[in-house]
Amino acid sequence: MKKWNEQSSEDLEVSHRKQFSVRLNIFFFSVFVIFSVLIVRLAILQFVEGPTLKEKEAYVANDITPIVPTRGNIYDATGTKVAYSLSMQSLYFTLSKDYRLDKNKPELYQIIGDLKRVFNKYGDPDRKMTAAEIEKEMDIKYIKNYGFTPRRIKKDLSNSEIAYFLEHKDQFQGIEVREESVREYSKDQLAVQTVGYLKAFYGVKTSMNKYINRARLSDEESRYIDTELVGVDGLEYTYQDELRGKNGVKKTPINALNRVNGRATLTPPVKGNNLWMTIDKNLQLVAQQAITDQLSYLHSYSSGNAYAPNAQTGYAVAMEVETGNVVAIASMPDYDSNIWGNAPSQDQINEILSRSANGTIREVYRGKGASSMVLMGSVIKPLSVLIGMEEGLFTPYAGYSDRGYAEFGKAGHETRVRNALGEVLGYLTPTEGIRKSSNAFMVDMVGKRLYNKYGAESVNVWDKYMKEFGLGVTTGSGLPYENEGRGEYLNLEAAGSAQAAMAYASFGQQGRYTTLQLAQYATTLANRGKRLKPQFVSKITDAQGNLVKKIEPEVLNTVNFPDEYWNTVIQGMRSKVPVFENYRYDVARKTGTSQQSIYGKLVDNGVFISFAPRNNPKLAIAVMIPEGGFGSRSAAPVAKKIFDAYDQYYGLDGVPKGKAVTEETTTE
Repeated sequence: MKKWNEQSSEDLEVSHRKQFSVRLNIFFFSVFVIFSVLIVRLAILQFVEGPTLKEKEAYVANDITPIVPTRGNIYDATGTKVAYSLSMQSLYFTLSKDYRLDKNKPELYQIIGDLKRVFNKYGDPDRKMTAAEIEKEMDIKYIKNYGFTPRRIKKDLSNSEIAYFLEHKDQFQGIEVREESVREYSKDQLAVQTVGYLKAFYGVKTSMNKYINRARLSDEESRYIDTELVGVDGLEYTYQDELRGKNGVKKTPINALNRVNGRATLTPPVKGNNLWMTIDKNLQLVAQQAITDQLSYLHSYSSGNAYAPNAQTGYAVAMEVETGNVVAIASMPDYDSNIWGNAPSQDQINEILSRSANGTIREVYRGKGASSMVLMGSVIKPLSVLIGMEEGLFTPYAGYSDRGYAEFGKAGHETRVRNALGEVLGYLTPTEGIRKSSNAFMVDMVGKRLYNKYGAESVNVWDKYMKEFGLGVTTGSGLPYENEGRGEYLNLEAAGSAQAAMAYASFGQQGRYTTLQLAQYATTLANRGKRLKPQFVSKITDAQGNLVKKIEPEVLNTVNFPDEYWNTVIQGMRSKVPVFENYRYDVARKTGTSQQSIYGKLVDNGVFISFAPRNNPKLAIAVMIPEGGFGSRSAAPVAKKIFDAYDQYYGLDGVPKGKAVTEETTTE
């Protein structure tokens, strides 16, 4: 038994040795095969694929450079160019190495010196560049541009400069003469604040939400370039995407040493679309001049009881009743927006700051004067009466005995509100309350009664009606920085009580709104409750003139009141206005004179809303003259000139009058 076990162990050991030997042979064979494959693969790479890979090695990447497209034009309603792009030649420089390094500084200074000599010899002698200015534009520290982005050194090259650089291209590595566009604006200064202006993208890309991250878009057609100009206000901003167009793309193969190594390919840019404004040049110039002339008249002693020496600004908006098209919008004084294309100094910017902002849609202050958003005054009274009737506070035929004042508050501590000049108006219906502009009627019949019905909630009820007529909400125009106005009646602490807030709100002393809001409000009255979006663009076309989009009228909301209520207030809109005495059209109108304190001094602001003709309205107009005194003598004359111009070119009765309408200059 023992011999058998010993023999079995020996056999087992022999078997194990044989298995190990087999495994070892398999391992060596596998290693041999792997090394053989590697050697063959290396041979293929070296002798077969080597030339191709060596060629590919030279082309490490493509330098992809977006080319800014030509911006689309902006036209007025007559087809006149208001904002347009002109072609010019500019000099660009592409960095081929890091000029921040000391070893590359001599080459940098050589390039700067050569450029400076060419500019001084062949350029405009009044536009010479210093070495420091050239270095700044080269942006060697990558402050404004990425590595391979070409830097614009100088724009609008002279013909001599262009010729020199093209003839000596081999002497200026990285230098390129490139065609681009510059933005120009009408010398007539047509609605400059509404049209807007442009600034370099690098100056706004982190401060304006519209442009954040646009420089990092992966789509080369859409990616913004730091040096390109973009809209920062007005229609230039609102329609930035339509006006801009699409980038072209230049692809240049470069090797591992960042040097050009091949032929560049070019995809041309696509020009931006064109805007056609609703604003009419003829009406716009009349509106602007009318305000300028009226301010001059108010400063003169010959204006008599209209004398207003502190009136410095004026605002007017004319809006078509049926379409919502704004045919004129003036914020005066204005300025020449071409200043932005000439790199204005900070002092120049500060000087035009108040004039560059659109006072018809936002709050703007000029010096120590009143803001462009003033209290409505009596122009609220048509709406005040509408609210009173709709809330069942009185009927269209109710009577009221006007004593010249109204009182509200606790017994023995009443606050008294008087009519203008303390006039006692006697028996009044709601229609007569509007026509004779009775403050007492509004306080007793609307403000106090609405408070008695709702208590402290009355201010919210009032606010609901205001917003339905566009007061306290933006107009929907799409223009940037539009102010929604201020319903001061909601601040009960400042008003003293809800009753006081309602009393003062009822005759227009508790709400501040923009001129565009008042124009929309007047249009809503003319449309009997249909609030239209103010339109500034009628259509968009491409560079070949093909229609891209037609802008249709847009109803924002509708207020449904009985016809009897509308008839009551529209018939009441017959304010006594000298310039509309015996006018050839029946103009529905309401004047307003709101008061406010300016540096401790109480001033009167002139406000005016209107539409014509009364029974078939075509055009609604709102005018504000801060610190202008009574609206009938400060603001209304401006509106009349705009009505005259509209009648001349379009016809308030649908028939253009042409030269049959004389441009009257009466301001009394």
